[in-house]
Amino acid sequence: MSEVVRLEVEDGLGIIRLDRPPMNALNDEVQRGIIAAAAEATERKDVGAVIVYGGEKVFAAGVDIKQMADWSYTDMVDHSVLFQDFTKALAAIPKPTVAAITGYALGGGCEVALACDFRIAAKGTKLGQPEVLLGVIPGAGGSQRLARLIGPAKAKDLIFTGRFVDADEALAIGLVDEVIDPNADSETDSPILAAAKAKMKQYAGGPAYALRAAKEAIDSGLETDLNSGLEIERMLFASVFATRDRTTGMQSFIENGPGKATFEGA
Repeated sequence: MSEVVRLEVEDGLGIIRLDRPPMNALNDEVQRGIIAAAAEATERKDVGAVIVYGGEKVFAAGVDIKQMADWSYTDMVDHSVLFQDFTKALAAIPKPTVAAITGYALGGGCEVALACDFRIAAKGTKLGQPEVLLGVIPGAGGSQRLARLIGPAKAKDLIFTGRFVDADEALAIGLVDEVIDPNADSETDSPILAAAKAKMKQYAGGPAYALRAAKEAIDSGLETDLNSGLEIERMLFASVFATRDRTTGMQSFIENGPGKATFEGA
């Protein structure tokens, strides 16, 4: 595991921590660390849900501009695959994921957040895709995932202008799902991390293969037409009948009513 990205596991939650002070700039080492952490979170049976967290001060302020300022076209051709691979790796985690955002999530940092299923932001956080201000465009999935999340017109506004949005505007346009008071009381964790843990614990003990199938059905279905999406759903719906959790869940419903099953993730 990279020194600047690590996976911590507690109570069924995997926390992918970005730790490259002061701004968690996403250089090659961080990008490869995210890929490795995503792979480990995917493989570990004791991880039921995943939080991506950059610390109390900043989530990630973008890729390392100093690293690539002097790159040629062919240099970028060589690196552009890695640019997309690290956000693809996050998006491909077959478990519920949330970005716990503080400070700044800009450029590549915003693209990391977009690769998660959910986004929680601390009040005062700034988000955006400011690549156009550097004479380039988003390169780690921003033009595609942002448009799919908030719609093409709003995505074009953010990408064409490069402007930052605060957490409240991000909530209003659907870029984040929840805004947290950064000064709220929390016994051990920062308020934003505590909120992310509280949200994800409801998934961590759930039926792992059903959650995986649901995520695949939604994500894959969004990329195709309705009839093809319905076929994806049909096949995945049938597939979970091979799991013990399906048997447990239905038997518990019959005997005790909904919401009382204890799943084993198998």
